[in-house]
Amino acid sequence: MSVSTNGLPPCPEGNYYTIRSGDTLFFIARRFNISVDDLIEANRGRVDPENLQVGQVICIPLAVPVPACPPGSITYVVARGDTFFSISKRFRVSVGALIQANPGVNPEALLIGQQICIPDVRRICPAGYFRYVIKSGDTFRNLAMRFNTTVEAIQAANPGADPYNLQIGQVICIPQPLHRSHPPGSTFYVVAPGDTCFFIARRFGTTVEVIIRLNPGIDPYRLFVGQRICIPTPLRLCPPGAFAYTIRPGDTFYNLALRFNTTVERIQMANPGVDPLNLQIGQRICIPLA
Repeated sequence: MSVSTNGLPPCPEGNYYTIRSGDTLFFIARRFNISVDDLIEANRGRVDPENLQVGQVICIPLAVPVPACPPGSITYVVARGDTFFSISKRFRVSVGALIQANPGVNPEALLIGQQICIPDVRRICPAGYFRYVIKSGDTFRNLAMRFNTTVEAIQAANPGADPYNLQIGQVICIPQPLHRSHPPGSTFYVVAPGDTCFFIARRFGTTVEVIIRLNPGIDPYRLFVGQRICIPTPLRLCPPGAFAYTIRPGDTFYNLALRFNTTVERIQMANPGVDPLNLQIGQRICIPLA
């Protein structure tokens, strides 16, 4: 595919190179594993082989092979001015990780339009933020509107990320919504891997419609791990021989069993559908009597 760039000579493969101090056509040809004759032919009439100028842009005639990036990584198209160092800052990976993910790529001779692999570092966001993977059409502005935050807050959470050059598959951190309170009769729930609005509604005895009403602006088809949403606190009716209990910070089925002189197994039997590894503050469960 050709790249049309104002001010640059036509280059069918779209691979441009900027002459540096000390460059010769011989050294450039050897660096990119092509012949001097092919290099001269690709730049015939535009480049004097005996008088290369620093800053002059020439065409590298052979297309750089498109890498098959491994699962968990993304493909990035090199832009004007990019270096492994600037790319590493943008995606918060080390230069060493970039070099390892791109064997055969010369970090000192990146080409405009060249595709390289960005390894996924499984970025961990700080408390109060959740991970988000950039999708087609995403901008900081529409992400800020979707998650009830600001463009400035997203930029502050992602120093080095270029809001005008987001890459599909890029991982960023999104601040939790600005509102921290939940309506009376509801509580916060932190979205876990595999959660959907339907599963959450079923788990807490409510409906998807109620969850959407409590969370204006939420996309019920695109929940994200770590995202905080409001769910109604069910007024749970416990069976005879059990009483209702509201989960507090630090509660586990194990310490509740010790506190109320029962067993973890009996609490689990009294609360089918409750995930003991994902208890939520404000969640109501049933505790069997001793």
